[in-house]
Amino acid sequence: MGSVSLKIGDGTASFRRATVCSSGVNILMIFSVITTNLFALYAFSSSPKDLHNHHLLHKNFSLISEQVTLILREIDLSQKKLAQMEKDLLGYESIDLSRNNTSNELKLFLRRHHLPLGKDSKTGITEMVSSVGHSCDQSSHLLYQYMNYKVSGPCPNDWSVAQKLVLKGCEPLPRRRCFAKTISKVGLLPFPTSLWEPPVNNTVNWSGLGCKSFECLKGKKLSRDCIGCFDLVNGYENQRFVKSRSKNDFVVDDVLTLGGGGIRIGLDVGGGSGSFGAVMAERNVTVVTTTLNVGAPFSEFIAARGLFPLFLSLDHRFPFYDNVFDLVHAASGLDDGGRQEKLEFLMFDIDRVLRAGGLFWLDNLYCVDEEKKRELTRLIERFGYKKLKWVVGEKVDSLGSGKSQAVLSAVLQKPARV
Repeated sequence: MGSVSLKIGDGTASFRRATVCSSGVNILMIFSVITTNLFALYAFSSSPKDLHNHHLLHKNFSLISEQVTLILREIDLSQKKLAQMEKDLLGYESIDLSRNNTSNELKLFLRRHHLPLGKDSKTGITEMVSSVGHSCDQSSHLLYQYMNYKVSGPCPNDWSVAQKLVLKGCEPLPRRRCFAKTISKVGLLPFPTSLWEPPVNNTVNWSGLGCKSFECLKGKKLSRDCIGCFDLVNGYENQRFVKSRSKNDFVVDDVLTLGGGGIRIGLDVGGGSGSFGAVMAERNVTVVTTTLNVGAPFSEFIAARGLFPLFLSLDHRFPFYDNVFDLVHAASGLDDGGRQEKLEFLMFDIDRVLRAGGLFWLDNLYCVDEEKKRELTRLIERFGYKKLKWVVGEKVDSLGSGKSQAVLSAVLQKPARV
């Protein structure tokens, strides 16, 4: 019956209803007016002998009018349903602001704000609409808790609540007008010494975490890409991407050679403690590392190493323009066991930010069974990348089942599409 288009780029959320419903209403209204007038003209110009036929015509016309009325009611009902769909997509329209625990700050944030100088000549918008989406409504209890703070005061020390909202797809977060807790950064090392020297404990916010020091984290198995990844001195972390332990472990210098000297900026998807970015930084390649603080202060640790952390859920669209990265690196964090559609969406977004001729490095992605391997292979082949390296091997899943599983490592080159 209609379509809804969501526009985000200029800070507005505008919906346009398809013309099918409105066009149908107009046609039926015109038809009703014409037939009514024709019937009236016929009635006044008819002779008495035509009264019987006129009566039958009137009866048939009444039936037609009833059908037209029913159709108009159905169209009106469909329009109301479409309007409700628009509100559901917009999300915050359905957030219950009448609850007693709803803060004034959340109510203010969700209100439409008219531009003080009227319509903007460049964008055409007349009001600013908040960017809270329908995923926030699905976690309204967390949203109410998160937005309960004093304006111009210190922000509550509740980053774990913020991360829960992010993991549930509530992005961007609506908190705006409070001062985040500051942590002393005294003792940070200069670059490039900072790349492989662990930071001191007091440079990190440890609230909400089980460990309260980096020493505690050194032996932790936090993910397949972070087994002892906080031990930069005695563990394997400082050898990753430099020395190979299996045929699936590619070496950075070999991959850079495949790029023909054109690798300058890269994106590391779910990059653990940032060691891939550190190795690349030593080779004058700038890398942005996406991360979340799940079980450890990954973001602050990466920043303390002099690298660029991006606090981002993989459910979120990458906040980068199209075709900007020379290299995208992704390991087992690429697939967190979600639905196939989720991995497909992520692959399309990786393809969007990677330039033509750029390299997609798939690094030791676990395949739980043959079917998973076939699905992943079919998905990759849909993009038409050139296979510069493609190795399927086996590794022990030391974090999960403890059994040997198939792993895929590949270096793929994005084609130039017309």
